[in-house]
Amino acid sequence: MVERTLAWLCKHRRCVRDDETRPGRHEAMVHVATIMTLSRRLIHTS
Repeated sequence: MVERTLAWLCKHRRCVRDDETRPGRHEAMVHVATIMTLSRRLIHTS
């Protein structure tokens, strides 16, 4: 399950490249990518 989750996050360029100068911004991008991925999966399954 962890490998699949990491693969989903790797589809988002801003999560793969760590160009952010502040750790909080990178963490926020991971949260946004997770929300986008989960909402997209929920829409397509229902």
